[in-house]
Amino acid sequence: MHKVAVIGDRGSVLAFRAIGVDVYTPVGDDEIRRTVDRLAKQDYGVIYMTEAYAARIPDTIDQYKTRPIPAIVFIPSAQGSLGIGMQTISDNVEKAVGMDIF
Repeated sequence: MHKVAVIGDRGSVLAFRAIGVDVYTPVGDDEIRRTVDRLAKQDYGVIYMTEAYAARIPDTIDQYKTRPIPAIVFIPSAQGSLGIGMQTISDNVEKAVGMDIF
C-alpha cells in the first residue's frame, strides 16, 4: 500500500497530520525539490502540494507528470487558490476526451 504526503507551508498543511497524512513543510525552493524527489523514491503514491509551492518548482513537477506514481495533486494554500489545480484538471480532461468541456 502506498503512503500519502502533503507538502506546503505550515499554515496550509498542518491539519492534514490529524487525518494521518505525512506532512512536510520545506522552506526554500531547493528543499522543496529535494522533498518531492525523496518522497517519489520512497513508497508514496500520492503527494498533495500547495499550488504556491508547485509554482516555485515547475521543472521538478514536470518530471513527474508522465509517471503514474507518485500522483502529485495541487491544493490551494490557506491564502487561496492560484487556479493551477483546476487548470491541471481541465488539461487532463481535454487530453482524455479531445476537447475542453469546461
